[in-house]
Amino acid sequence: MKKKNYRNLKKILIMLILVFSLTGCTTILKDSDGKAVQNKTTGQSLTKNILCQPLEKETIKLYKKNKVDVSELPKCAEMNIVSGNYEGIWTTVFVKPLAWVIIQIGEIFKNYGLSIIITTLLIRLITMPFTKKAALQSENLKKAQPELEKLERKYKNKTDQNSMLQKNQEMLGIYKKYEINPMSSCLFSILQVPLFFAFYEAMNRLPAIFESSFIGFQLGTTPVTGLSHGHYLYLIIVVLVIATSFFSFKLNSGASMSEDQAKQMKMMTNFMTIFIGIASLTLSTGIAIYWIVNSGFTILQNLWVKRRKA
Repeated sequence: MKKKNYRNLKKILIMLILVFSLTGCTTILKDSDGKAVQNKTTGQSLTKNILCQPLEKETIKLYKKNKVDVSELPKCAEMNIVSGNYEGIWTTVFVKPLAWVIIQIGEIFKNYGLSIIITTLLIRLITMPFTKKAALQSENLKKAQPELEKLERKYKNKTDQNSMLQKNQEMLGIYKKYEINPMSSCLFSILQVPLFFAFYEAMNRLPAIFESSFIGFQLGTTPVTGLSHGHYLYLIIVVLVIATSFFSFKLNSGASMSEDQAKQMKMMTNFMTIFIGIASLTLSTGIAIYWIVNSGFTILQNLWVKRRKA
């Protein structure tokens, strides 16, 4: 069972490496001095390989000034999944379809901030069978923890090969009893990585996103830029990213642990929360909205699973 899980994990990692090795990626527009060209309104560094035409005249002028012809690109509302040249498997399979979905929903609701929220929720609903199983695994592990701790005490001072083999057999028996599959708990964590980067690239390459606003927040503006212009409301974005990340991590690590394991997990949770909080200062509002909604969904789902298992 352990070898099988290792082989499955290895296959997933190889698949992700192959996808990323065939990727196209966001390219920053630079001027003749090699400096990033920025949108004066949002402070965002403009993307060179955008997928559709900007609407703002000033933005179009910046592209023309830096020798990028955007007139041949489709309007964002008219773009489709196969628009533009082939850029590799990553862009073709992940980025363009996701960008198209965001645009279509944005056109329906006439609001791209709302489109980001709806798209995120749709993805979470599609991936819910995986995420629900991961949450259930955490609760099952909590129930199994007393027996796992007893097993650790039983073999505490036994390091010979036979004892280790026997310990592994008994541990697998406990996992089977409580229907625990360590592989399923890490599957969604692996799945989240390409999803985040696909969102990140799709939104950076859509002028319709970084030229739009949502409830007073410019979707292309980072909190750092907002604060530098005296817009202190952007601190709300940072606070929400930190809060949802912290509670999401805390609920995901809800299984019973030994005292040492609990301390290590607490340190890891605090470190990751601080790291994400700092990173959120330089993420656009559009990306932050995706992160907040995604983490919020995880929190609500885990609370629901806990209530059902109680």
